[in-house]
Amino acid sequence: MSASQVPPVTAIGTPRITAGFDEYGRLDLLAHQEVHGGFAALSSGELIGLADRIELRGRGGAGFPFARKVRAVLDSCRRQELPPVIVVNATEGEPPSWKDKAVLTRAPHLILDGAALAAAALDAEEIVIGIADDGIGQSSITAALAERRMPCPTRIVTVPHRFISGEGGALVRGINGEAHIPPGRKVRSSDNGVMGLPTLLSNAETYSQLAIAARLGPWEYNAVGIPEEPGTVMLTVGGSASNPAVVEAPTGTPLMDVLNMCGADIGPGLLVGGYHGKWITAEAAQTVTISRKGFAGVGGTLGAGMLIPIGSKTCPLGEVSQVVQYLAGESAGQCGPCRLGLPDLARAVTLVSLGGNAVENVRQAAGVVKGRGACSHPDGTARFALSALEVFAKDVEAHTNGEGCGKNVRGILPLPYTAEQGARRLAVDWSRCDGHGLCSAVAPEIIRLDANGFPAFPQTPLPPWLENGARKAVNVCPALALRLTEAGSK
Repeated sequence: MSASQVPPVTAIGTPRITAGFDEYGRLDLLAHQEVHGGFAALSSGELIGLADRIELRGRGGAGFPFARKVRAVLDSCRRQELPPVIVVNATEGEPPSWKDKAVLTRAPHLILDGAALAAAALDAEEIVIGIADDGIGQSSITAALAERRMPCPTRIVTVPHRFISGEGGALVRGINGEAHIPPGRKVRSSDNGVMGLPTLLSNAETYSQLAIAARLGPWEYNAVGIPEEPGTVMLTVGGSASNPAVVEAPTGTPLMDVLNMCGADIGPGLLVGGYHGKWITAEAAQTVTISRKGFAGVGGTLGAGMLIPIGSKTCPLGEVSQVVQYLAGESAGQCGPCRLGLPDLARAVTLVSLGGNAVENVRQAAGVVKGRGACSHPDGTARFALSALEVFAKDVEAHTNGEGCGKNVRGILPLPYTAEQGARRLAVDWSRCDGHGLCSAVAPEIIRLDANGFPAFPQTPLPPWLENGARKAVNVCPALALRLTEAGSK
């Protein structure tokens, strides 16, 4: 992978984080200083005051107030008489998201400015920048560090490019040399984080927004956007958009302005907030303005700023099915709701997509995992699946009554499975298949029979936990028609 894979970046209104992108492409230190200018150091009290006055919240998904994080770290430092560590979460392991990688590859000094501000204000022991091992942004942030002096030792740590690796607790564990999975119990990084020290952890865009605010001051920063959520947000627009892009937009911008600019065909629904987010209807999308409050008003969530329209030519249930399969495979496997419950949920969603009357099975499986996981992964996956049933109710009915929606699965919802990673999928040699039906009896969670008695299954890569069932189905086929192939082959 390379920086060239990052989608084009654009802005609505006057750019802030993305300032200079059109002129310079990537901003080295000289270009960065020319575009953004300098800034003054802040005390811990001034840092908290600035974050409070601009209502700065984490941009990684949870939206936790940044000032509260700083206060918690300071309290812990005083109580334990220990210095803090500053952690920048630039891992961005969710497949549809590109906004942090866009900043990492093109404006790395903004991220470093924000981290340096926090480190100097808190007299930090160290700054750690967590990035994914996909290679995107690593050379950019490494070069940026070589161009400047930081207020304390600064290092880069790479973590596996997996969905759960960017969870805060998983990142801290990875930095500490442990498994890159959530800790399985509630651990406050502000009390016990990197090397056991109080740790201030936030994502790359959050530190970049802090750097912008330190230059502009609260009054000028708050002059853009809505009063309760001032400033701009970074958004990733993908899915059916004919011009996918990373967009910087002021809060309060109508959602349709962003989608229309990217040539998005919404179709029956739009995923907001990513794979732990929610689906909203096309009708609801017409009324939303870009903000946490705006999305919450239609039952959605801003999350980490992902906007993924499904489009009118795509089978939404097939797309949802393969994502739930992926999320089940991304489980840390350390608790029952993830290890057992998510595969059950994925099987139920897959059966619905194949025409089975399994809607209640989806609801039951989602109910079993909600609120019971060692981390938020089961809850987020259940939320994604349940909101899909609501928004795509007409498609569910069409699939269930045997007619189907008549649309194909097109990979509108991106997944990281590749042939190089060893992912496999089922294929049929139709010149051999006689419709014996044994495969569906052996692996009903993957294969069902169509109206003519022939096997039907999603044309998507198999998650690891379904491969054994698929192999059994291949082995019992008397006509040798069913086979497993590399995910990238035809």
